[in-house]
Amino acid sequence: MFEQAYETMPRQELERLQIERLQSTLNRAYLNVAHYRRAFDAAGILPENIGSLKGIADLPFTTREDLEKGYPYDMFAVPLREVVRIHTSSGSRARNAIVTGYTAGDLKAWARLMARFLVGTGMTSDDVIQIAFRYGLMTGGFGFHAAAELIGSSVIPADIGNTEEQAVIMQHYLTSVIACTPGYALILMDKLEQLCINTKSLRLRRAILGGERLSPDVRARVSQRLGVEVFNSYGSSVVMGPGIAGECTAHDGLHVYEDFFIPEIINPSTGAVLGPGQKGELVITTLMREAFPLIRYRTGDIAMIKDGLCSCGRTHVRLEDVYGRTDDTVKIKGTSVSPGRIRAILAAEGIDTNIRLHLYREGSREKADVILEVRENLFFDEMKIQKKFIEKLETLLHAHTRVRMGVKIVPHSAFADGPAILDERD
Repeated sequence: MFEQAYETMPRQELERLQIERLQSTLNRAYLNVAHYRRAFDAAGILPENIGSLKGIADLPFTTREDLEKGYPYDMFAVPLREVVRIHTSSGSRARNAIVTGYTAGDLKAWARLMARFLVGTGMTSDDVIQIAFRYGLMTGGFGFHAAAELIGSSVIPADIGNTEEQAVIMQHYLTSVIACTPGYALILMDKLEQLCINTKSLRLRRAILGGERLSPDVRARVSQRLGVEVFNSYGSSVVMGPGIAGECTAHDGLHVYEDFFIPEIINPSTGAVLGPGQKGELVITTLMREAFPLIRYRTGDIAMIKDGLCSCGRTHVRLEDVYGRTDDTVKIKGTSVSPGRIRAILAAEGIDTNIRLHLYREGSREKADVILEVRENLFFDEMKIQKKFIEKLETLLHAHTRVRMGVKIVPHSAFADGPAILDERD
């Protein structure tokens, strides 16, 4: 373990630490974030009223819409001069991006949490980790990078893309751990096969996957074809990034780092707190975030807390899995996209029509098409004009979502009663 004293802390001691850190977070948020001051006042709650962990249920939720309204810096709890890094989710003309800030202390804490996870997978200073997550405005590879350096591993910041080069790097640079999305792991496997690189000749021993749901089928395919041990992770670019929860070598759920986060599972319709073994929406309260504290943030992810302790000796609660979303948001190549957001982008261009988001694979490559239904205001009598229109929309959607999607046009009422998302990836 990387921080055994925290990771194996007795539950009673851990809960005392949680309430101390919670009270500090509530006071900081109330004093420095106008949104939380208004929300607490409206609920008739003062930070000092919360004297136990059960009192969390009395606190108001924080939603994505609340964070969008705080664009860009209104949700920060420290002056901008103390923020040393800024990450964002993608926005659009109709919706603001969510801007998150990190103090130097936040970045050190993030690296420590990710180091706990990496060490929990068996990684050591002898490993060479190839990080094939995106490096950019979204949190992507940064948490993995800092943590791997912290434990002394050799880091290859490969980013995402240029898959042939990635495959060659895996072979020549003696990569022992690959970190990427499940979808990109499938693409890498195909490329290794195309290049006639025998996976048994590689030094690769572990695949650490995140950024999107890891289905049992994809886990089995990656494990068998690459000959590696597969580890699942959970993160949220809004809460912190990767490093909220992760599997250990027992592969018995994802450990939530409870000295930094308080997880709750709620009924998404009523807001009532659910117990272990019940599926619901994951809600997270941060305990040590200096720049961007979050109180009862509704992640929109469907999860379930496991009962009992893990055989590894860690005492923190575990998530059984992350099963999907409460809304229509889906992950495409590790990026969140929803039909509603696409409709908003199109509406800003004066396009009002039914749409469907079609997700599928060509081989192992993940593909996405936005299908538009022809209406009176969306009709073309020349194919050349239609082609230019489609190219314009594809460029627009990529600019606003950071995901390349095709655009197709179908006849009127082709899917009027069908689902907004057709996902055929698994």
